[in-house]
Amino acid sequence: MNEFEWRRQLRDLRQPLRPRRDLWTSIEAALADTPIHLHHDATAAAHISISNVKGSVTVIGWDRPEVEVAGQLGEGARPLAITGSDADLAVKVEPQGSSGWFNWRGDNAMAPSSLELHVPRGASLEIHVISAPLTVDGIDGGSIVVNTVSGKARINARTPSLKIDSISGGIEQAGHAERADLQTVSGDILAPALGSEARLQTVSGHVQAAGGPWRKLTLSSVSGDVQLAGKLASDGHLGIDSMSGDVQLQLPADTTGALHASSFSGDLRSDFGTPQKSGHGPGVTLDTRLGTGRGRIDIETFSGDLRIRRQD
Repeated sequence: MNEFEWRRQLRDLRQPLRPRRDLWTSIEAALADTPIHLHHDATAAAHISISNVKGSVTVIGWDRPEVEVAGQLGEGARPLAITGSDADLAVKVEPQGSSGWFNWRGDNAMAPSSLELHVPRGASLEIHVISAPLTVDGIDGGSIVVNTVSGKARINARTPSLKIDSISGGIEQAGHAERADLQTVSGDILAPALGSEARLQTVSGHVQAAGGPWRKLTLSSVSGDVQLAGKLASDGHLGIDSMSGDVQLQLPADTTGALHASSFSGDLRSDFGTPQKSGHGPGVTLDTRLGTGRGRIDIETFSGDLRIRRQD
């Protein structure tokens, strides 16, 4: 064997010691996309807590007495498990080495996780998400509480109580929420199926809502426009407060109760009663009684226009 052949064979022997780049890529991809297949027995009205920092969360109600979790677990997350008892369960995505949910350094290093859950239709839900859009569908009977930072929350459910706090994500509600508390800073609120009690608050998001008959509904907006349509209970109270956003309220022709509306610098038009301009500076007000009911409607805007329309 000459020196050239000896060097070539030595090079070939060394070659397997250098890992192939495509092999490491395949290993990393496998680690980054860990499939989730979890099951746990659950009562029909179980309380289920769900947390996810990045990715997405989808919750679907079904008629089985169990919780099923599928999807993909992001790289850097701790192994996922369904913890708790049949009546009180938790599913939490946490970064490796974390001591709590708000471990920001670990959260930033963790890849997105996608959770797909099937839960008993009558379950109550408590959901915390940060950069994760949320979808809930098919829940019937349980209460729902959601805290979200930047993901949109879509809730299609029949629930006695719905509470959503959102920073920059929008809120979309469908089904029926007998009591609703929906708050967002910059996201829009779409809630066409509100029940007897509701509180809606936004800073810059638009609000489009409907429902009733309302025993009590309060709506507050800083700069977002408001469109509200629905029926007031005979002794109900409807209150709307807006700073610079426009407000449009549609009421059935048979609405009863005392109506008070005012705007400091915006335009006010109404199909009920006649607005009057202030005799001492800017502003316009409207005070009139509709029917004989004990209900009360109070609407105030500062610079936004106000429209009160009769819904035939």
